[in-house]
Amino acid sequence: MIDVYLFSGFLGSGKTSLLLHTIAQLKEQGKKPAVLMNEFGALPIDSNAVEGVGQVPLKELLDGCICCSGSEKTEAQLQGLLEENDDIDVILIETTGAAHPVEALDAIYSPLFADRLNIKGIVTVADSKRWLERDKLSPQIRALFMEQIRHAHLLIANKVDLLTEEEVAKVTFELSNFNESAPIIQTTGAKMGFTFIEKVLSSSEKSADKQIITGKGLPLSSKLLTFTKSVNKEEFEDWVKSLPDTVYRMKGYVPISGSKNPFLFQYAYGMVNWLPEYVKMEPRLVIIGEGIESINYEGVNPFSDEI
Repeated sequence: MIDVYLFSGFLGSGKTSLLLHTIAQLKEQGKKPAVLMNEFGALPIDSNAVEGVGQVPLKELLDGCICCSGSEKTEAQLQGLLEENDDIDVILIETTGAAHPVEALDAIYSPLFADRLNIKGIVTVADSKRWLERDKLSPQIRALFMEQIRHAHLLIANKVDLLTEEEVAKVTFELSNFNESAPIIQTTGAKMGFTFIEKVLSSSEKSADKQIITGKGLPLSSKLLTFTKSVNKEEFEDWVKSLPDTVYRMKGYVPISGSKNPFLFQYAYGMVNWLPEYVKMEPRLVIIGEGIESINYEGVNPFSDEI
């Protein structure tokens, strides 16, 4: 049977970083991982990152959710992975940050795969800084954030490098009280050994709560912005800093003046990250949040909206 690990966590928590680290470790062990990813919106930015690793079977669920409402699509993509690759050792499933983890897990429990897939459990990546300021989230979004943590079999308290020692202790204490059964690991950049994940999830008894709280009706939306010309990096960052707190996540490829190829740009909870790209990617940016319909770049507008 093929072991299946489900990576959960809110938007921008570090799930894709954990996924990429895990893929690299599995390949070092001589194992062949396969990946099923869900993107919030129609642009496969995170999937592009996985494809960059090379030789990893990948299926995507775009513009939707791995949950009960999308279970047929989930089954079809899993079926495709299994039929197209007969030598898979591990399947890694990364849910969108807007997915309830139990809904995602429930969709994978299909009679089609009962004799082939061994679901090991839910690994939830929690943004430590966001946890401390979770009261700033709207009630519905905060409820989803908390549910993702509540149902974890293993909790990764990520981004502890952004906190003081006292804040790290506070996060760990509060998370352990909120989810008493899940071991908690503190990380920076979501870096941790996959052998530890295997050990923890193999030794613990896992039972997914079937009282599913649906993620339907959440006020999250995504907006796709397409660049028509290069932008000044400093001016663009100033614009990012001016955005409201209801912008939870941005990711895409931003063309910078003087650079041959667009940079990979990521934003989560006030933090920005730039990475150079060595191939020319489509200059597009996805914004995920609440009330983002009217967001545009101030001054000279290099964007055209494509919802």
